[in-house]
Amino acid sequence: MKLRTSATSPYARKVWIVAHEAGLVDRIEAVPTNVWDPATDVVRDNPLGKVPALIADGGEAIYDSPVICEYLDSLHDGQKLVPATGGARWTQKRLEALADGILDALLAKRVETTMRPEEKRWPDWIARQEAAADRGLAQLEDEVSAWGDTFQIGQIAVVAALGYLDFRFPETSWRSRYPALAAWYVALSRRPSVAATEPVA
Repeated sequence: MKLRTSATSPYARKVWIVAHEAGLVDRIEAVPTNVWDPATDVVRDNPLGKVPALIADGGEAIYDSPVICEYLDSLHDGQKLVPATGGARWTQKRLEALADGILDALLAKRVETTMRPEEKRWPDWIARQEAAADRGLAQLEDEVSAWGDTFQIGQIAVVAALGYLDFRFPETSWRSRYPALAAWYVALSRRPSVAATEPVA
């Protein structure tokens, strides 16, 4: 398998964490991809022009991160990271959606504040994204104590979101505002799959 990926993409990080947890890393060839490069051919594998995109052994392209993660989870016989049925599945998928939504807001903020010319930036849009991310973090703070030792797709997505927050917005004070979530993240940061996938510039 080949994975169109980026060292700074939190969505790609989700996939790599799943690959580590599922024991599939050695079966995946990383294909570093800069989606902002005008010459990129990423649209050959994902018409949306995004990473991650997985090219399966049969040649079919699979995207985006929730679908890739569930596909990889189907390839191993260990404990499943995406529950197949019932309330556990929907709890994990909702948590994944919440964490991915936080990431969507953070990425929208980053594009607006670092890639758009200053005179064209929209302060109300930036504030909207910040508010969305903060509401999401507050919800995670309310829920984190119930997770226990569970580490499935929802918690994996949360790790990716918090890692991206630290990586791109180190000036934020989220840890002091969400102490239970911060303590959980510190503990999870020592997990091998999490430590091995830290974002790098």
